[in-house]
Amino acid sequence: MELAGLSVASAIYKSGSSEPIYKPPGKVLIVCGPGNNGGDGLVAARHLKLFGYTPFILYPKQGKGQLFANLVSQCKRMDIEFINNVDKLDECKLIVDALFGFSYRPPLRDESRPILESLARIDHHNKRLISIDIPSGWHVEHGPPSSENDRLSTPIIQPDCLISLTAPKKCAQHFRGSLHWLGGRFVPASLARKYQLNLPEYPDSEQCMLLDFKSI
Repeated sequence: MELAGLSVASAIYKSGSSEPIYKPPGKVLIVCGPGNNGGDGLVAARHLKLFGYTPFILYPKQGKGQLFANLVSQCKRMDIEFINNVDKLDECKLIVDALFGFSYRPPLRDESRPILESLARIDHHNKRLISIDIPSGWHVEHGPPSSENDRLSTPIIQPDCLISLTAPKKCAQHFRGSLHWLGGRFVPASLARKYQLNLPEYPDSEQCMLLDFKSI
């Protein structure tokens, strides 16, 4: 999780080479869910603070266990502000979607609906939505909701930037944003061979690398 969060923050920082809107300083809203995806977001918040951004964290439902309590405590020690609603959305040009990971299954819970609806309404001309690993509400293999019932029950978000962790998931074929990064440089070669991941080689000491999503 520490390495995943670092790679997320590094990818956001490096995105400034392609689009100035990603460059620090600037305000970043990080929307975290209760699972490991949210934990990655909490770790990324710390590194973004060190990189010169001003992060805010929306964490409506905290993850269970000491690990998540420690991640929250570490963010608070770095004076990262936790907020209770999406009001900061108007102030932030960068919004990080760390709400749901690949284990998400509909229907969407009532407490998460206003947040996901806000992410779905983002003005992509003035802001950038960055999803960690999988856009929230998407199926890990099939992508955004496709049936009429699923579309009605789950607001569909369309990120501008996708940061895949470990390896791109099958749903990334439906990604239509401009920047697709691969992060999470911690897969042993034996594991990559076993599951035929066919991962690209990271250059030097880089924690992330830019992909051509059309080739996935």
